[in-house]
This record gives sequence, structure tokens and C-alpha cells, in this order.
Amino acid sequence: MSAARERIVQRAALEIADGMVVNLGIGLPTRLADAGFGRAGVLLQSENGLLGIGPYPAEEEVDADLINAGKETVTAVAGASYFDSAESFAMIRGGHVDLAILGGMEVSAAGDLANWTVPGKLVKGMGGAMDLVQGAKRTIVIMEHRDRSGASKVKQACTLPLTGRRVVDRLITDLAVFDFPGRGAAPMRLVETLPGVTVEQVRAATEATFEL
Repeated sequence: MSAARERIVQRAALEIADGMVVNLGIGLPTRLADAGFGRAGVLLQSENGLLGIGPYPAEEEVDADLINAGKETVTAVAGASYFDSAESFAMIRGGHVDLAILGGMEVSAAGDLANWTVPGKLVKGMGGAMDLVQGAKRTIVIMEHRDRSGASKVKQACTLPLTGRRVVDRLITDLAVFDFPGRGAAPMRLVETLPGVTVEQVRAATEATFEL
């Protein structure tokens, strides 16, 4: 994992509090299972039917039947439970997930999220993200600030198909942390820059307008 992505994961781990049920989206969020956030009673949930995800397995611990939503092999903590997709989505839609940490391809100034389709690639579907952004008590998106071409992924308006409108509570990138008061009802706000990053650097890398 790159240094930039490692910074994002370590910063996102600070959002997890004691006793939370936390859903980890596929991709970068799954690395939080190894982040060592040191909170008591936290249960990591995967919408394919596991509550109590543990760290990634060592080679001798791999169980091909034990996977997360991204089809990666995982471990389970003591007291973990397994269930079908109907039960999993009842948890999500019923408001029993305290925090959803999702990856993103674009986030807009209004807190819109686009994270389920990749231009030019075949995608089987949007997975559980559309349910999570509506059902979780709080949604945090983590992603790199710019794409591979250097363009800002923090947009004034999303150009990719949306996962949800005004659904992001907090955005964490490798440069900064943004909040969306009232889920976009108030202007997007820069609340923190990551170590070594200036406000001017954030402005130069961000298409969206924001307040300090």
C-alpha cells in the first residue's frame, strides 16, 4: 500500500469509537481491518454476511470460505456471527450500522457520492453502497484526492453515476478532511489538513469550492 493510502487509512481509523458496528466498503476501506484502531467492543461488518471481521489472515490461517464483500479472505474475531444477505441488509436498512466507511471515485461539494461504476470497465452492480449511504447512521468516504491523471476527485458536481445525493458526512483524502454540514445543506467545509499539507495545496488540488 502506498504511503498516501496508508495515511488515509490511519486517519480514518481515528473515526472509530468504542462499541461501534462499522461497515467497511470494498477496496481501500477493507485495509482498516489491519489498522489497529485499539477500540473496545468494535465489530466490523461485511454485507455479504459477517459481523466481526478480523485482520487479514497469515498464509497458514487462510480459509477460502471466509471472505469479505470484496471476495478477499479474512479472519473472524471471537464472538463473530454469520448470516445471509437478507439479515445483513436488514441490519443496514434498519439503522443498526453506526458507521459506514466507503471508498469513492468522486465526491461533490454537496456531499454526493459516486463510487460504484468505473468508466470503461464492466461492473456487475453497485453492491451494498446505495443501501449503506441511506441506512448507516454516519457515512465517511475515504479516497485519494486526485485520480491517476492528476485531476481532482473532489468535484463541484459529480460526473459519474451517483451512489447517493447528499449522503456524505465526512471525506478523508491523502491531503485533507472535509465535512458536509447537514449532509450538504450547508457549504462543504475544510476541517483539517493532513501533516505537511497546507491549505493552499488543498485549494490547488480541489475542484469543489469549500469554506474553512
